[in-house]
Amino acid sequence: MKIPVLKINQFKENKTLKNVYVNDFFNHIQINKNLITTPHSHNFHLCVLFTKGTGTHEIDFNSYTISPGKVFFLKPGQTHSWRFDTNPEGYIFFHTQDFYDLNFLSHGLDSFPFYYSYQNPPILQLDQNHTVNIKTKFDILFKEYSSNNLLKELKIVTIISSIYIDLTRVYTAHVKPENLITSSYSKILEQLEILINQYFYTEKLPSFYADKLNITTKHLNRVVKQTLNKTTSQLISDRILLEAKRLIVHSNNNLAQVANTLEFSDYAYFSKFFKSKTGITPLAFKKKY
Repeated sequence: MKIPVLKINQFKENKTLKNVYVNDFFNHIQINKNLITTPHSHNFHLCVLFTKGTGTHEIDFNSYTISPGKVFFLKPGQTHSWRFDTNPEGYIFFHTQDFYDLNFLSHGLDSFPFYYSYQNPPILQLDQNHTVNIKTKFDILFKEYSSNNLLKELKIVTIISSIYIDLTRVYTAHVKPENLITSSYSKILEQLEILINQYFYTEKLPSFYADKLNITTKHLNRVVKQTLNKTTSQLISDRILLEAKRLIVHSNNNLAQVANTLEFSDYAYFSKFFKSKTGITPLAFKKKY
């Protein structure tokens, strides 16, 4: 069994717009129970604002509390799941990369720090004033999405852009500078992450990715070091480890099959690698979850 990758057309209510979806959050989870009750990933960008409710949001094996004023951002490919202790309220919207980028010539989604990199925190806590202000824009967005107004798509993408700008201003004010990747090297890092996602099963050397990016391995290591305080090898290993966790927990493969899928020479080598990164064996990790 593979982790399901949900596509935007699986959520479609509005037939006139193909690449964007907006909904009241409680209504969203009610009508899409069959899609979102188990861990899954998406092929689109997603943003959620909670105004009420409590629970836990797990994103790629990191757990975050759900509470009023919390905003979550997800990029394509991230695995996540919800668990609610009390009924949630708020808004959710998601859209494809093209829906946003094709409407703006001066900037794209990579202009916003929560979408720079998978390494940046996918969460933001708003204070009461910011929550009220942002909720007002979500209200307007939802009403526009539910309407049949002229130039509807243009209005929607404009409102989303305004929401992203306001959230970016709060995000950059609250996240510690050492935990936030700046835009100077963000293009290279974004391209590197895409390449690692594409090739990590078979290509585990930094030189391969440097060649793909048409830069030297030394410069690539400099970019990764200055933005993430890691080596390129560590970044590749992190991606392998994340996929290992996903396969161990969310697939029916046995541990030897997981090792084989990730192209380790044998299970013993895979187990040693996994324990060196997590402190526990793959079997212990499986039992934990």
